[in-house]
Amino acid sequence: MNDTTLQDELLRAESLLIQGEDELARDLLLRLAEDAEEYVDRNCPTTEEVQWFSFPTLFERLCYRRVENDPRELRDVGEPLDRLYGDLALADVRLGDYELAIEALKRAVRWNPMGCGYRLDLADLFLVNGDVRECLALAYSVFERASEARHLARAYLVFANWFEHSGNDRAAAAALHAAQRLDVRDPSVEAAIDQARETPRDPDLLTDDEACDLLDAEGLPDGANAEVAICLLMCAGDAAQLGQRDVATELTLRARDLVGEQTAMALLALIREEDAHEG
Repeated sequence: MNDTTLQDELLRAESLLIQGEDELARDLLLRLAEDAEEYVDRNCPTTEEVQWFSFPTLFERLCYRRVENDPRELRDVGEPLDRLYGDLALADVRLGDYELAIEALKRAVRWNPMGCGYRLDLADLFLVNGDVRECLALAYSVFERASEARHLARAYLVFANWFEHSGNDRAAAAALHAAQRLDVRDPSVEAAIDQARETPRDPDLLTDDEACDLLDAEGLPDGANAEVAICLLMCAGDAAQLGQRDVATELTLRARDLVGEQTAMALLALIREEDAHEG
């Protein structure tokens, strides 16, 4: 097992999923998961072997801070492990094994604690299964981690679905209103908003202030977490110093999409001011 063979085998499993061979795909993915976990146990460092200065860039230090209780999540295997478990969850859902899909998505989240997509997929499954507390906790955690507006919009959509199921149409409208303001052109968000038209959940029935007050009353933030935008802009600065202009541009645009151009510029000015104070 190594990074290359795992990537190749993942492509084979995904090809089987595309062809509708769900059982064959699941068998292959289960074997891959067992091999990959064994590889990680043999090759990745333990807590005692990992030091703060092992990670030279700010982005790596931020990742490490998230997972410092189990640094194996900064693994040699890389991105394929969370993708592996995401594919396994898809196969399980297609085969109707929702409990197994939940377990697979839990592992996907474990291997990608900074990502939001698997958290939201898991929240959706929990809501379908009636595990409301788990669903809402996962959706809320997205507000602390999201670096893309589409993930924030999906988090609002999870809450809108919950409010609808619990009979709170005004709160559902406020959550849809917040998702609509992000303007991410996500098909699932657009479909939910269209379905709510001319009903008590219609987001257009609320003003921005009314929606903000309703979200605040439910304990939900209105808009992106500014701390996430700060982290993105700081990482963009690191990337720019390393000459990685494309990465710096992408991170800066993500920050702008989350909080708007004026706020992003203000945050950037604060970061530069803080850098000046530090000498």
